Amino acid sequence: MGMIERVFGFLFGSGGNVIKDTAEVFFENAEAGAARDAQIKQAVMAQFAAEFSAATKPGLFDRLIDALNRLPRPALALGTLGLFVSAMTDPIWFAERMQGIALVPEPLWWLMGAIISFYFGARHQAKSQAFQRSIAETVARTPVVANNLHALNALEEGAAQIEGTTGDNPALEDWRNGA
Repeated sequence: MGMIERVFGFLFGSGGNVIKDTAEVFFENAEAGAARDAQIKQAVMAQFAAEFSAATKPGLFDRLIDALNRLPRPALALGTLGLFVSAMTDPIWFAERMQGIALVPEPLWWLMGAIISFYFGARHQAKSQAFQRSIAETVARTPVVANNLHALNALEEGAAQIEGTTGDNPALEDWRNGA
């Protein structure tokens, strides 16, 4: 008995675990790693909360820039609708304006096209990535949904078996027969 105690005392130490301590030199302790990850996530969320909290209201310049960033899409949409309305209400006025646009040099059209393409292209890229992320989340939920469907089918089969067995219950038979 004394030799076994000494071997276990050597391997696991008195109050410590030599094997565990040695293994942690080569492999990360999962529990400690999870605790560190949780601390990092909490720090990030605290930073985001501080950045977007009501206590740090944006100044006039920030609000002006935010307003300017929101203008291009509505301006382009409303401007296009305005062109259609003006073409229908005053075709001569509209034709005069279009003659002026016909004089715009081609490089300027290319420049305007590039600017609009970059603006809407960046927005499209961001929306596309969000869409891909939502698809990945949906696919990740597929096994859970399949398990739920399997459980529901099992419940339905069990209910069908219960309905099929009437036993000696005349009241249930009368109810099923609509009496």
